[in-house]
Amino acid sequence: MNYTLEDFKNIIKRLRSENGCPWDKVQTHETLKEAMIEEAYEVVEAINKNNIENLKEELGDVLLQVVFHSQIEQENGNFELSDVINGISQKMIYRHPHIFGEQKANTADEVLQNWEELKKKEKNYKTQTEVMKNIPDALPALTKAKKVQKKARDVGFDFTDVKQALQKVHEELYELEETLEQSQQKQEEELGDLLFAVVNVSRFLQLNPEFALTKAVKKFINRFECVEQIALMDKRSLSDMTLEELELFWVQAKHSESPTEE
Repeated sequence: MNYTLEDFKNIIKRLRSENGCPWDKVQTHETLKEAMIEEAYEVVEAINKNNIENLKEELGDVLLQVVFHSQIEQENGNFELSDVINGISQKMIYRHPHIFGEQKANTADEVLQNWEELKKKEKNYKTQTEVMKNIPDALPALTKAKKVQKKARDVGFDFTDVKQALQKVHEELYELEETLEQSQQKQEEELGDLLFAVVNVSRFLQLNPEFALTKAVKKFINRFECVEQIALMDKRSLSDMTLEELELFWVQAKHSESPTEE
């Protein structure tokens, strides 16, 4: 049997009904927040692995979240899924005047520029600071930093090239080093400035800082696994080894990697 979107809405409605599922009917926007984030990341993971079958499944899980939240608000008498679809349809038409209107946009950059201008008008933002302040706090910090920097760039407040951005990293690293004997609050402030500066470099290199850090974490885990395997073959326990011995194993693990992993 092939189910439709309407069928799926009715499934969620029944799960939320008085005689429905004990778990589903007590869920709220608040209790489902974490699930929404997790499902979005699982979609990204499926894309990264080029697992199309898994992508289909994970997109279904995201759709579940959309329908679930919409059902909650339908019960509250505020809106339903059709209102969500109507809203996003209107937004897409409004922000694509080069397709649905008379405006011209011949390149992707022109489309993005028009999108931002229309969004600013739609939200009635009077200043660029308002635009920055309305970037969601719930975003991962590196992602939000990059978005804020792009908004500053849009009005000409930016470094001229990646070398300037790298120089700022060196400056912030020095300032962090200067706080080593100071309060933790000051150290946190300077560490934040350093991370913000690193994000600027990633932006000039057209790299996603979240993805870059994720790959670095994965590389560390893979190397650590290799270190542990070397120790096991030598019938050693990592906790009983000296730092110098661990460093030696780490170098061995690094040299065993393919060039793309280093």
